[in-house]
Amino acid sequence: MTFPPSPPLPDPSHAHSLLRSMLLVRRFEEKCAELYTEQKIRGFLHLYIGEEAVATGSIAALERRDSVVATYREHGQALARGVPATTVMAEMFGKQEGCARGRGGSMHLFDAETRFYGGNAIVAGGLPLAVGLALAAHMQGEDRVTACYFGDGAMAEGEFHESMNLAALWNLPVLFCCENNLYAMGTALEVAQAETDLALRATSYGMPAWPVDGMDVLAVEHATRRAVQSVRAGGGPHFLEFRTYRFRPHSMFDPELYRSRDEVAEWKKRDPIVLLANRMREAGILDDAGMDALEAEVAEEVDNSVRFAEEGSWEPVEELTRFVHSDPEVAE
Repeated sequence: MTFPPSPPLPDPSHAHSLLRSMLLVRRFEEKCAELYTEQKIRGFLHLYIGEEAVATGSIAALERRDSVVATYREHGQALARGVPATTVMAEMFGKQEGCARGRGGSMHLFDAETRFYGGNAIVAGGLPLAVGLALAAHMQGEDRVTACYFGDGAMAEGEFHESMNLAALWNLPVLFCCENNLYAMGTALEVAQAETDLALRATSYGMPAWPVDGMDVLAVEHATRRAVQSVRAGGGPHFLEFRTYRFRPHSMFDPELYRSRDEVAEWKKRDPIVLLANRMREAGILDDAGMDALEAEVAEEVDNSVRFAEEGSWEPVEELTRFVHSDPEVAE
């Protein structure tokens, strides 16, 4: 699909902020992959590498009062939202200093302070939660927007259709952000969905919807600002289809037999970090020294997060049932 020309570069400070955010996500996840092979991170690990423009650009268009709901591939959203890299990494290690006290791990990041409500391991599981948050804001007369992220595979689930229907029926302030990376685990979009234009499918619920170049952080931010402004003004739910691509397998357990190396290499030519860095170089607001300084700054932040996680503590066994059930005697 051909997209409109990329929006103009923002002011240098904001452009550098977007580039730094994407770099942080990329380097953080590369470190996570390394730590996973060392068995310091256990369980499932779904990397966001290649999709950084979606989280960075869209969350830059939100305000602090807004809510964010994501999927199990949510490290990018968490970091872009401002959840500290230290507490995210500690959560990956399973340490109690983690953002979910080490109980959630990679797929269940949570941070109430930044209104980051997951991290949801169930495909499409975050959609009803997002509708509930939007309904609460609507009933309380607040102009909060709830941004809900999910993959193209979620559109085959019943929760997706139920959530879209209720959001439209009740005119709720929710922004549906579909991260279409062309594969639901190992199933290609064209062999699973009769209509592959996902934005077009969303319009059947009577809400504005359009596709966005998900590899261009400037296009992502521009489209999201436009949608958020309309949602916040009472325009009801909106749907954005971010057409993107993950450079790594579905998860660390994925042998990746469903797509060719040539396909991956072709998409890597549109690496979102390289695209923005090149634009900034052409505009004269980034040079080699500036890029090296940015890389060094991000590397230090990632190293600090690993140090914080390694120095963290395991939750005592005595705390095992905490948050699991209530004690009647305490309740009295």
